[in-house]
Amino acid sequence: MNSKRVALVSGAGRGIGAATARELGRLGYHVIVNYLRDAESAKLVVEQIGDAQAISADVTDEAQVTALVDRVVAEHGRIDVLVGNANTVAPPFGPLEHVPWEAFEAKVSGELAGLYHLTRRVLPVMRRRRSGRIVYVSATAAELIIGSAAHSTAKAAVNAFVLQVAGEAIRDGVTVNAVAPGAVGTDATAEVFTDGIRRHFGDRSVTGTMLRPQDLARPIAALVDGAFAAVTGQVIPVDGGYPLLSQLLDGLPARFRDDAVSR
Repeated sequence: MNSKRVALVSGAGRGIGAATARELGRLGYHVIVNYLRDAESAKLVVEQIGDAQAISADVTDEAQVTALVDRVVAEHGRIDVLVGNANTVAPPFGPLEHVPWEAFEAKVSGELAGLYHLTRRVLPVMRRRRSGRIVYVSATAAELIIGSAAHSTAKAAVNAFVLQVAGEAIRDGVTVNAVAPGAVGTDATAEVFTDGIRRHFGDRSVTGTMLRPQDLARPIAALVDGAFAAVTGQVIPVDGGYPLLSQLLDGLPARFRDDAVSR
């Protein structure tokens, strides 16, 4: 049985999940690379990490999650970290009147189902060891992005879920937090974000470029490190400073804006 710390990352075949899996592997975790369909991508992530294994499971399906967690515990005896990242349903965009209830419901319920089933099965494992770190991937879109009612509602629900689970786990040595990315360039968004959109977000990021998956992986990894043992129930924006730079570039009168930018 593996005595190394074990991290389970859902949706780890691509994007933020893959980058997080690699970062946790670099920190010495045995990483469970959960994926749904793309076995080749998951296999590549495992090869990049080395000490990892890919396990397919639909995290919105209770039976599959139960089998996943039972397998990990049987093989390793522990789960030290859970990263709930899987994007199970692509969000519908557009005015609410053009979004069918079925599409709205699918996004909200799909987002929550994955976190619900994983947490419900993993939290007792952590409680038995009196130790654990849970990090969910939310989004700054939970605040407000016009035309994304389903996505924003789903992520706002994730933020509320963080507080509830953190409160339940706070006396068990388990911390529960979330990171809330702004716009991130991933395989999933490659066809959605035009060059103009990428320039827009790059101009409004402290890094000078649109956020990349590794820009989220590092904060997630930091949250599971011992230095953040006193942090729980928090939703931490990782947006490159977009609101601040947007204000400088778009929201201030020119005479103030030019002076601020020049500094």
